[in-house]
Amino acid sequence: MLRSSAITKGIQRSPNRAMLRAVGFGDNDFNKPIIGIANGYSTITPCNVGLNELAHCSENAAKKAGAMPQVFGTITVSDGISMGTEGMKYSLVSREVIADSIETACNAQSMDGVLAIGGCDKNMPGAMISIARMNIPAIFVYGGTIKPGKLDGSDLTVVSAFEAVGQLTSGKISEERLLEVEKNSCPGAGSCGGMFTANTMSAVIETLGLSLPYSSTMAAEDKEKSDSAARSAEVLVQAIKSNIRPLDLLTKEAFENAIAVIMAVGGSTNAVLHLLAIARSAGVKLCIDDFETIRQKVPVICDLKPSGKYVTVDLHKAGGIPQVMKLLLDADLIHGECMNIEGKTISEMLKDVPPIPMNNQDVIRPINDPIYEKGHLAILKGNLATEGSVAKISGVKTPSITGPAKVFESEEDCLSAILKNKIKSGDVVVIRNEGPVGGPGMREMLAPTSAIVGQGLGEKVALITDGRFSGGTYGLVVGHVAPEAATGGTIALIKEGDSITIDANKKLIQLNVDDRELEKRKSSWEKPKPRYTNGVLAKYAKLVSTSSKGAVTDD
Repeated sequence: MLRSSAITKGIQRSPNRAMLRAVGFGDNDFNKPIIGIANGYSTITPCNVGLNELAHCSENAAKKAGAMPQVFGTITVSDGISMGTEGMKYSLVSREVIADSIETACNAQSMDGVLAIGGCDKNMPGAMISIARMNIPAIFVYGGTIKPGKLDGSDLTVVSAFEAVGQLTSGKISEERLLEVEKNSCPGAGSCGGMFTANTMSAVIETLGLSLPYSSTMAAEDKEKSDSAARSAEVLVQAIKSNIRPLDLLTKEAFENAIAVIMAVGGSTNAVLHLLAIARSAGVKLCIDDFETIRQKVPVICDLKPSGKYVTVDLHKAGGIPQVMKLLLDADLIHGECMNIEGKTISEMLKDVPPIPMNNQDVIRPINDPIYEKGHLAILKGNLATEGSVAKISGVKTPSITGPAKVFESEEDCLSAILKNKIKSGDVVVIRNEGPVGGPGMREMLAPTSAIVGQGLGEKVALITDGRFSGGTYGLVVGHVAPEAATGGTIALIKEGDSITIDANKKLIQLNVDDRELEKRKSSWEKPKPRYTNGVLAKYAKLVSTSSKGAVTDD
């Protein structure tokens, strides 16, 4: 029985039906499934500016397939625009707002299925959290990746603009060159072009089986993207008829597949946070240590930005996520029995994909000739992060460092010091009170990390934080340090000049201060006052969990 039938059937509910007639229902429509189309369209960001067209394509296709689609809006914020500002504190918060809004709309109107359309970083995990909570037939449509900007024959992404700021302050480029990079880095619609957070999460959703094969790497401005949106609506209508539900797909094995793909493509650190949150909503017992276990087995086989050469449209031309999954499947590194929204197993879906990558490309490497023999997202623990932390070590030539702490209480203070050339080779930069509670909201540290790289210190300086990193960040950086400073984690006890060791090979993050001294510091530590006392940030700080559990608000 359709959920919506409680609304659309029965004379006792005629007022409800009258409301639906006003939005286009006819006599023959009340027995059709009602599909919610959660539209993240917004002109505030290039990631989402093309979503309205995809919503229209999905709506028309759903009607032709025998459903009654109902379009409603959900929010987005642009991480790229808010990066380095107070506004970035709302980014991770928006994931929860998106999840809550989709759940609210679908459950309030007893919708039979949902097609969620998103483009920016938090649209995807937000939609997936709600999809897992509701467990009604669902599919996700990715808005698509941006095409690379071009300057002097080189590909540019939005990260190029952030790095150019550091290059300017260190005298490597001129103001004129900075302006040229700015003008050319984002040429049109679509999400940030490297294997940053948006493209990482779109790859995750495709791997989990809740979006169509090949759809996660399509360019936003290409026709195949709108064709895929229409096809997604048709598949969703069939899933409703077949009663294929998200929790049929979101198994522990499916999450392990997603982690394997993240490692293979060199994906964003944010995927750790988001997969933990999605798994929790799905009732799957996934923990942060699972990422380290899989990292040890799965190599990095895709040469993608930010640490590699290519952008996501290049990955698409080389065979996309199905080609990556095929290599992993043949190497027994993913579970072939997992299902997708079309009712196919992974093995069935990949049966016609070539067993080796195409010869005329080097974006995807053979499994026996990887870029790195182990995955790039290392889970580090020690007295500085007893619950764990996440280090992105792809492209890092020196995976260990011991150096003096340079301590900053906010991202702004740190960036100011970097731009004044106060950070020197061998330093371990500490940015604290930027965690889920302390920020609140776990701001991404793209501005300081890009400035460090732009100054030529990417291999010589480490940075740790209880905040997050952009998917565009690379270098010896460690985020998600938990427990965070605002809850009394060891990161709150670091003093200027303390020795800190980061060793990705040993999976260690250590404050080299003896236990007796740490206990003394702990006894004198005082919990900081909340930075916000009303509004959504205050509410979030009261509810949010530790980052090691996904920074969820309904724990």
